[in-house]
Amino acid sequence: MPSTEALPLFPLHTVLLPGAPLGLRVFERRYLDLVAECGRQGRSFGVCMILEGEESGAPATPAAFGVEALIEDFGSEPGGVLTLAVRGARRFRVSRTSVRDNGLLVGQVRWRDQRQEPGSGARLLPEHAVLGTLLGELLQKVGGLHDAPNLRLLEDADWVGWRLAEILPITEEQRLALLQEDDPHRRLQHLLVWMDEE
Repeated sequence: MPSTEALPLFPLHTVLLPGAPLGLRVFERRYLDLVAECGRQGRSFGVCMILEGEESGAPATPAAFGVEALIEDFGSEPGGVLTLAVRGARRFRVSRTSVRDNGLLVGQVRWRDQRQEPGSGARLLPEHAVLGTLLGELLQKVGGLHDAPNLRLLEDADWVGWRLAEILPITEEQRLALLQEDDPHRRLQHLLVWMDEE
């Protein structure tokens, strides 16, 4: 069984997905300390969906699955609020948590994914080809960070699944269910079923 690694956690009422951007406003001391530590050590932190509790105040109860957040940019707002632009990377599972003196949650995590280039994973199965086509059409409409992806990405089961999970109007609980699923083809099947139910 692979060993665990300590990862500071930032619980939120949202699910960060691999490859997805997320904007954060940081003002609590524990999270300002976390960002400073990440900057000094060149490290990342983890984002987990909150199951019980709130984003500020007492430490919340996080979901067992989360995603590594890589800091891409930062800024500030009046009143000492730090703004962060992060992007989801590897998925992880938390085996246990501890709380530092400043209230920061730290998880002992096992990584579920190895880093790999988008487009280098499993190809879409024929029964999921429609999802690649749908994603291509959606990205042309919404544009932004993923506009005009190359054809190789639209055939990558992981990439298509995560981008659809990011764009489609599904619940945070459904996103969390996808995060717990290791098989990209099963993730796509879940999305197909949910779309049929709408």
